[in-house]
Amino acid sequence: MGTAASSSTSVLTVEIVSHFLTRGIVSVSVNEVEALRELFNKLSSSIIDDGLIHKEELQLALLESSGGDNLFMNRVFDLFDEKQNGVIEFEEFIHVLSIFHPAASLEQKIDFAFRLYDLRQTGYIEREETFADADADMDGRINKEEWKNFVIQRPQLLKNMTLPNLSEVTTAFPSFIFNTGVEDSFHQHNVDVPRRR
Repeated sequence: MGTAASSSTSVLTVEIVSHFLTRGIVSVSVNEVEALRELFNKLSSSIIDDGLIHKEELQLALLESSGGDNLFMNRVFDLFDEKQNGVIEFEEFIHVLSIFHPAASLEQKIDFAFRLYDLRQTGYIEREETFADADADMDGRINKEEWKNFVIQRPQLLKNMTLPNLSEVTTAFPSFIFNTGVEDSFHQHNVDVPRRR
């Protein structure tokens, strides 16, 4: 029998995984969500211990420095912060990381990369460095279809959009493989749990 805290965590994990499975976002396992929860907890307490990831904490995790203003980091944070409330909650964290999962579709990766480079959120990439090659209709802007064609011809642009180890995150946090009661909770809630092969 688990404690009340572990029971509520199990129910939350069931809800999160069920949400991702029903929306067809990506097929994540319970152990992957639990391992990402542990990673989230470590990141969210690295500077401010409040259960939320602040911009400085994400910058510390990705750039190993929490100081200074970084345009790229600001944009990445904005994409993680889907609710635009200045912090990253666990559901936002897992949703964005699912895009980097090996099982995520090419379309999801293309869309995320497009949104990353669409700095002013106009629906177009307007950076001069990419115009010559990507702006097929020569209108001075790159729309999503032009971007898609551009990155399909240059797969190296999306190379960093897959984190191969993300599907193996449970090995980094092995305590979840043996100590989680979540899978049992899934069966109590009649949720199909994808089995790892």
